[in-house]
Amino acid sequence: MTKSIIISGPPAVGKTTVAKGLANTFNLTYLSGGDVLKELAKEQGFEVDGDDWWDKEDGMKFLNQRETDPQFDNKVDKKLIELFKKGGMVITSYTLPWLVDDGIKIWLDGSHDSSSKRMQNRDDMSSKDAYEVTKERYDKNKALYKKLYDFDFGRDESIFDKIINTDNLDAGQVLEISKKTVRDLL
Repeated sequence: MTKSIIISGPPAVGKTTVAKGLANTFNLTYLSGGDVLKELAKEQGFEVDGDDWWDKEDGMKFLNQRETDPQFDNKVDKKLIELFKKGGMVITSYTLPWLVDDGIKIWLDGSHDSSSKRMQNRDDMSSKDAYEVTKERYDKNKALYKKLYDFDFGRDESIFDKIINTDNLDAGQVLEISKKTVRDLL
């Protein structure tokens, strides 16, 4: 497959699960935009460990640092665009759908309550902490991307080929809908 696929959506909506499943099904390379950003955080001296790093104190500190210095996001997005254009990738990214014109773009939607429940189970957090972290990450990222790129993260869904509401679906169902979408758009 020569096209690349982008999976986007709010924090803890299931992007990684779907992206890895699509990469496996269609024999594509999986890449997490968040992992590329973590590498930059590591270069800044942050202790980066675990998938839940973004939800911990250091991850939130790095998010605060990104709010005042766009160099991190600009570097990551430049690299993601370059890799996306090569084709054969499944990339999770908050920003990439708005920065490229082609490929297959899937938005995973879900309520804040649903995302915080996923995070609570995934990261073994209290309900209150998961709710606060997902809300803060969503709100800060939304403001950051509006400032950097002038798009409305989570509101402007017109650029997506498919929008999947994940609230009443399990991961397998979301993956099956995503696979069908990709097959239909090839």
